[in-house]
Amino acid sequence: MSNPTNGSAPPILLTLAGFDPSCGAGIAADLKTFAAHNCYGVAAITALTVQSTQGVVSVHATPAATLRAQIETLAEDVALAGVKIGMLANRGNASVVTEFLDKNRFAHVVLDPVFRPTAGNAELLDTSGLKFVKDELLKRVSVITPNIPEAEFLTGIEVKDVASMKAAGLKLIEMGARAVVVTGGHLEKPTDVLCIGTEVETFGGDHVKSPNTHGSGCTFSSAIVAHLASGLQLRQAVILAKAYVTKAIEKSYSIGKGAGPLNQFYRFYQEQPLRGVHEVPQHGMHPASEPAAH
Repeated sequence: MSNPTNGSAPPILLTLAGFDPSCGAGIAADLKTFAAHNCYGVAAITALTVQSTQGVVSVHATPAATLRAQIETLAEDVALAGVKIGMLANRGNASVVTEFLDKNRFAHVVLDPVFRPTAGNAELLDTSGLKFVKDELLKRVSVITPNIPEAEFLTGIEVKDVASMKAAGLKLIEMGARAVVVTGGHLEKPTDVLCIGTEVETFGGDHVKSPNTHGSGCTFSSAIVAHLASGLQLRQAVILAKAYVTKAIEKSYSIGKGAGPLNQFYRFYQEQPLRGVHEVPQHGMHPASEPAAH
């Protein structure tokens, strides 16, 4: 991976998602995750939401023409190493994104097919948008990462355990997906099922006792695309993304009255110096900033 300190840019990743003012999910979660994986994130906002840690109150979709202008302007300017697609809001936005993928043929595209928030009852994708995702968008991405309710909704299969997660994953492959990760954060023991073609593999995990899981789906899919853009194979990307999300939940903290965000930057927190012990810069101190003699 290129080292940003020597002046060359790290992989540049685009997120297409909604904006969450509490900055736990959507665009904010994606950008934090990209940064935590040494990638530079750019973003096109598909919708402005009214939400807090307590849930989504309402959704205001970006007009399709504005979304198209956002992504075309970005694509003309920067070389994108990967794309993460989250909330799309409606069919108009879903079709703009599909055209964009057809025109650019990106190597790595991860789709997190969100259509309903965990908290609140606002719709994150309308019915015709969902149909479009199933019929068109699904087959244009490298990997799709539905959770259990999303996998049920897309396939019509009731998903309640690992066996039915596998069935849903294989059904999505049949529907045209190249690879699928059905995430089982809702299960007693969080298990993810990876389907690449007809190959199926399960990854178990430990349940983290924390209510702060707001944005875990966004973070997981963003971590996958970051790893893919950095040169890893899908299986490895999924394993590392799962470990990262688990740790980010473990190290999370509450910021409001509802489910708090993940701590995407857990690796960056330094021990605070003891009070009264401060490093004094030894060079370049301007005379005017020197403490005055008493």
